[in-house]
Amino acid sequence: MRSLLLSTLFISLLLAGCQHNTPSDQKTTEIFVSAAASLSDAMDEIKQEYESAHPDVNLTFNFGGSGKLAQQIQQGANVDVFLSANQDWMDVLADEKMIVADTRSDFVKNKLVMIGKKNADLNWTTFKDIDASVGQIAIGNPDSVPAGNYAKEVLTHLDKWDALKDKFVYAKDVTQVLSYVESGNTAIGFVYQSDVLRSNSVEVLAEANKNWYTPIVYPAAVTSSSENRDEADDFISFLTSDEGQAILADYGFAK
Repeated sequence: MRSLLLSTLFISLLLAGCQHNTPSDQKTTEIFVSAAASLSDAMDEIKQEYESAHPDVNLTFNFGGSGKLAQQIQQGANVDVFLSANQDWMDVLADEKMIVADTRSDFVKNKLVMIGKKNADLNWTTFKDIDASVGQIAIGNPDSVPAGNYAKEVLTHLDKWDALKDKFVYAKDVTQVLSYVESGNTAIGFVYQSDVLRSNSVEVLAEANKNWYTPIVYPAAVTSSSENRDEADDFISFLTSDEGQAILADYGFAK
């Protein structure tokens, strides 16, 4: 009996020791990131790398046109970090004190290109070739999609905007532009250079001259409403780090 009691006591102490040495579950901080649609593929990999190095952080992304995302933030959406495809929409939030000014950082650049479906027998090699003989044209809505606004700048500079208005099919973001061209629903579309790597069905017909439009620079910032400012700011720092920049470069973005 005594032996049985001692054995039971030993096992109880052993179990208690094991429980004591088992670390308690770490609290996970969820960071909500609203990001331009053109960043979606790159952010999938960045999420994996960042969460692997920061097991106490979970990144949740919402992708879309930068204007739409900014409007959601204005309406009170739960967002910690905003990644915009242009400066204008970040400026809108800055003017309304909806971002933390000293967290704003330009983290990557891009270029505007004209795309067509592969093997579509369209021999245009410059934006200057575009004319009304083309079928429909996919373009992000310039009012909310930066890529559409950049395209409008180019076509206005070339005195082609008004002549092509009836050809436009407006898209909610660059992902939808890609879809329209991939399916053959439109003859051409305007997207970022990085977007072409997201599709095996399209090809670049021409790159817009950099002097025809505002430089494409993506800013990031922590929102003023974020309750996780330190973690959110750390994520932005990762985007500008060598590791973050290497991932973005793999997806066609420029430093």
